[in-house]
Amino acid sequence: MILLLGASGYIGEAFATELRRRKKTFTTLSRSQVDYSRFDLLLEFLRTNQPTFVINAAGYTGKPNVDACELDKAGTLAGNTLLPQTIAHACAAAKIPWGHVSSGCIFSGAKISEAGKVRTEKDMTQPALHALVENKSPTVMGFAEADAPNFSFRDQPCSFYSGTKALGEETMVGIGESYIWRLRIPFDEFDGKRNYLSKVQRYAKVYDNVNSISHRADFVRACLDTWELRAPFGTYNVTNPGYVTTRHVVERIEKILKPARKFEFWKNDAEFYQTAAKAPRSNCVMDVSKLLAAGVKIRSVEEALEHSLKNWKPE
Repeated sequence: MILLLGASGYIGEAFATELRRRKKTFTTLSRSQVDYSRFDLLLEFLRTNQPTFVINAAGYTGKPNVDACELDKAGTLAGNTLLPQTIAHACAAAKIPWGHVSSGCIFSGAKISEAGKVRTEKDMTQPALHALVENKSPTVMGFAEADAPNFSFRDQPCSFYSGTKALGEETMVGIGESYIWRLRIPFDEFDGKRNYLSKVQRYAKVYDNVNSISHRADFVRACLDTWELRAPFGTYNVTNPGYVTTRHVVERIEKILKPARKFEFWKNDAEFYQTAAKAPRSNCVMDVSKLLAAGVKIRSVEEALEHSLKNWKPE
């Protein structure tokens, strides 16, 4: 039996759907049933029920976006740092392996390989770097699991949300057997408030940058596959291979969905942050080589994006 925490959330719902599709026996647990943020109560539940694996899809993302985390720092810290630490210790004490949904938002930019050297560029909106992205230059490389987060409390500036997610990963190191699954900007074919493709269509103006993104169903399948394949425990970037620019996403939306509106873009970062955002935003490219090397199969970002838009289901 698998224990799923956070089953009512956007990613938790997708885990539940996929577990049912695979005909896996699982149970969900809400805090109204058992306050699993408390070590003693969670450990008692684990020892009594003996799940074979625990999935933590619970966390604090802020609504409607990460700016809300700046206003509720205590809740953000509790959900993204203290909770995974508690689960890690409880699962270790009960000798139960588990997986934790983390975030690629602890990185900013990409790595650039030129003249035999690799450097990190946090701002990929610079004209010369943007040209590399537009041309899909092989010199643009994603952050790997071994790279230290560069959008965190230890490498600022960062959003409070990203800082707590990076700190949450730190609290788990060396405790029991676990997977850390890094999600990035979830999307799929189902229109909704948490869907990246829906957000792009509803923004008054669109912010252009480059990102790796995660198809929601592909993400949970890949996460479950790491467990079923018995991939080595550790951290995995779980995004659809490749990356996209916001302008490319808008172009695909215009071509496939043919919306009545005309999309406008923010002139630059200064205008975007002055008008539309409070907290710094993470925009980054992720390397999924480790995931693929573990035997996990996942569609390219272009294939997943195309499929989502061609099968779009309005809310």
